[in-house]
Amino acid sequence: MPEQSNPVPKYKRVLLKLSGEALMGPDQFGINRATLAGIVEDIKEVLSLGVELGIVVGGGNIFRGVALGATGMDRATGDYMGMLATVMNGMALQDALRNAGVEARVQSALTLSQVAEPYIRGRALRYLEKGRVVIFAAGTGNPFFTTDTTAALRGAEIGAEIVLKATKVDGIYSEDPVKNPNAELYHDITFDEVLKRDLKVMDATAFALCRDQKLPIKVFSIVKKGAMRRVVLGEDEGTLVHS
Repeated sequence: MPEQSNPVPKYKRVLLKLSGEALMGPDQFGINRATLAGIVEDIKEVLSLGVELGIVVGGGNIFRGVALGATGMDRATGDYMGMLATVMNGMALQDALRNAGVEARVQSALTLSQVAEPYIRGRALRYLEKGRVVIFAAGTGNPFFTTDTTAALRGAEIGAEIVLKATKVDGIYSEDPVKNPNAELYHDITFDEVLKRDLKVMDATAFALCRDQKLPIKVFSIVKKGAMRRVVLGEDEGTLVHS
């Protein structure tokens, strides 16, 4: 039998936006180890294709657990607490990747020299070129910006060809598919159509940055096994938002 050639990925360098909630799995807060292990396996599959991968991780799984006690707190203080939660998630993801044999580095937008490197664009690019996963933690380092905006910003900075937004649903729907089982799943949609139909893909700042930089967004399900691999191979998976 002739040898089967390895599939060729559509994208060479991608930015994965991973929410804190994605790490919770079936739990109410925190990090579910089985869920994290599954995400790591998906990441390994993508890396095996020769794809360079940067990751922006959120912090909702940790911070929302303490947010109820933060009522009345100064917004900036709350945002900084959220940034620290993303560092904790980044460290957990780095540890899980390393245990699976994948070299990973956490770069923090806040100065936390004992647990993470500072974010330095040139160093991040060198890591990516060497096949290491770079985890961008602590958001942009500024309050009032979401980790969606961080994903758009870091994606543009590292020259990613696409932002992969990992969610718990398998794409962008015309309506909430939980509330309306007949909601239409869009496989391909433009930035302008998203705005016209008032679909919630990312926050306005992140969406505008991707649109201005002509950086496409692919929304897909992190829960669906093998979905990330199919996305980077350019297969019909999730929803592509493009110019």
